[in-house]
Amino acid sequence: MTVHFIGAGPGAPDLVTVRGLRLIERCPVCLYAGSLVPAELVAAAPEGARVIDTAPMHLDEIIAEIVAAHEAGHDVARVHSGDPSLYGAIAEQMRRLDVLGIDYQIVPGVPAFVAAAAALKTELTLPEIAQTVIATRTAMKSSAMPPGETLEELGRSGATLAIHLSIRNLDHVRRSLEPHYGADCPVVIAYRATWPDERYIRTTLAQMKEQVRAAKITRTALVLVGPVFGATMFRDSALYDAGFAHVLRNRGKKKAKAG
Repeated sequence: MTVHFIGAGPGAPDLVTVRGLRLIERCPVCLYAGSLVPAELVAAAPEGARVIDTAPMHLDEIIAEIVAAHEAGHDVARVHSGDPSLYGAIAEQMRRLDVLGIDYQIVPGVPAFVAAAAALKTELTLPEIAQTVIATRTAMKSSAMPPGETLEELGRSGATLAIHLSIRNLDHVRRSLEPHYGADCPVVIAYRATWPDERYIRTTLAQMKEQVRAAKITRTALVLVGPVFGATMFRDSALYDAGFAHVLRNRGKKKAKAG
């Protein structure tokens, strides 16, 4: 018996990996985060499967379901939104399973910020503009940020930021980032990326709160910050430069003749 922690992707049912879908289709037990995992995806569970929305459940109740499946010899599809390694709260579940001697594996998924970049037709790393992407959040009701990881400190990098779980904390986001990025720095609010009602608001640090309030967005949104979201004048990368040689392409190599 194995527990499969499966990344469901950002919302569109067809953005789950082939491996993840095949596991959902064969596991007799499916535990899923119903607030963020599409119902169409868990509908792929086999006929007669025990399919449970864990959104209203606490950790002990979730582990109890896994233990019951273990005793019955049933594999479990434990389906999380996005990629389970990012804000997935899987570490505490795996720690319990280690103590209980229950086997598990992780199947990665598409993170929401990656799906948002695809929808926006934006590369998050542009030559000489940004070469680093930081996925982070701000502290509100959840656990405090560790030392060295406050938004003020991360903002000094000038990197592309994907700020999770912070749509109700935009005043803090602006105060923290304006000294480093400037009030006119491009911002994209990505609401329910890839879901049927997805929405993307292109704005700035100075204007984002007003526009989010006007759109009545209060949850399930990413705050994407960085100059890459407005950049058009950037140099081409060296990767495809004719004068750049690497192991698969010699410098100045002539093109093969047609035919």
